[in-house]
Amino acid sequence: MKYVVALMKKEFLQLRRDPRLIGFIIIAPLVLLILFGLALKLEPEHVNMAYVDQDRSFFSNLIKTNIWSEGYFALYEVADEATIIEDIRSGKARAGLFIGQGFSAELFENRQPTVKMYVDGTMPSLATAMDNNKGAITDDAVTNDMYFVDPDADNVIIPPDPFILDVELLFNPDKKETWFFLPGIIGVLIMQVSLILTSTAVVREKENHTLEQIIVSPISKSAFVLGKVLPYALIAFVDFYFILGIGWQLFDLPQNGSQLMLFGLALVYVVGLIALGLMISTVSQTQQQAIFLSIFILIPSILLSGFIFPIEAMPSYIQPVSYVLPFTHFVEIVRGVLIKGTSFVELAPSYAALTAFASLFILFCIVRFRKTLD
Repeated sequence: MKYVVALMKKEFLQLRRDPRLIGFIIIAPLVLLILFGLALKLEPEHVNMAYVDQDRSFFSNLIKTNIWSEGYFALYEVADEATIIEDIRSGKARAGLFIGQGFSAELFENRQPTVKMYVDGTMPSLATAMDNNKGAITDDAVTNDMYFVDPDADNVIIPPDPFILDVELLFNPDKKETWFFLPGIIGVLIMQVSLILTSTAVVREKENHTLEQIIVSPISKSAFVLGKVLPYALIAFVDFYFILGIGWQLFDLPQNGSQLMLFGLALVYVVGLIALGLMISTVSQTQQQAIFLSIFILIPSILLSGFIFPIEAMPSYIQPVSYVLPFTHFVEIVRGVLIKGTSFVELAPSYAALTAFASLFILFCIVRFRKTLD
C-alpha cells in the first residue's frame, strides 16, 4: 500500500508543476457547468413568424391579436406567401402564417376557409414545439366570434371549426431525426480529427525532444508545418465525404444544394480548424494540455451551435457566444445546402464568417509558431 501512496504523491507533484493543467481541470468544468445551466433549452420563448394577411378584416385581426397575446410567436409582416417560405429557408423566420383574401367572406357563409401555417422542419424538436403552440391560432378566444347562423335559413349546418388550419412542414415533412443530426455529425467528426490530432502532433514532438532535431535538419519550417498538418487535413476531407456518402446511401439524406458549395464549405472549415489545432499546439506544453483545450472548445461548439439546441432558446446574452464558434456557421451552411437548398447569396455571411475565422487562426498560428520555433 505504501507504494501506491508514493505513486499517488508523485502524480500530485507532477500536477502541481503543471499549473495550466490544474486550471483546465478546475476552471473549465466550472465555466461549462454555469454556461450550459444558463443556455441549454429545447424550446425557445419567442419564435419568429412571418405572416401575410390579405383579408385585413376584424376576424383576421382576431387571429393575429391572439398570437401576439400568447407570446410564443413573434409576428412580422412580409409581402407575399413566397417571401414567407424564403424567410424560413434563410433562417430569418421559423414559421409562417398566410391568411388569404376572402377569409371573412367565407366565414360569413360557413364555408370553412383555410389558414395556412408553415413550419421549418429542419429541427424536429423545434417543429414539434411550434406544432404544439399552434393553439394560439385556433383558440376558443379566436373562434367563438366566427360562427354565423341565419335564423331564417333551413337546414343550417354549422361546421365544428369555423376555419381549417393547414400546417405544412417545410424541408423535412416527415421530421426525420437523421436529416437533423447527420449534417452536424460531419462537422463534429471533422472537429475531432482537426483539433485533437493536429493540436497534439507538434506537442508530441516537443515531449519526445525531437522538435529540436527537426529544426536543425535541412527541412524548412513551412515544410515541417505542412508535413504535420496535411495528413489530418486529408483525413478530415475523407471523413466529410465518407459520412456524407453514408447519409445519402443509407439514410436518404437530401441533396438540394450544389457540390461546389459543399466543397467550399469543407475547404474553409477544415483549413480553419487545422489552423486552430496548430494554434492550440503552440500554447500547450504537453499533450494533456492540448487535449483539454481541444475538448474545452469541442463541447461548447456542439452544445451552443444550434446543432442540438436551438440558438433562439438561449438567453440573449449567451447567443453572441454561439456566433463566435466556427461550428455554428458550419451547421447553418450544411443544413441550408443539404436540406433547404439555400442559395449561396443567402449563406454568404456564414461562408464569410468561416473564412474570417480561418484567416485569423492562420495569421495567429504563423506568428505564434514562428516564435515557438525560434
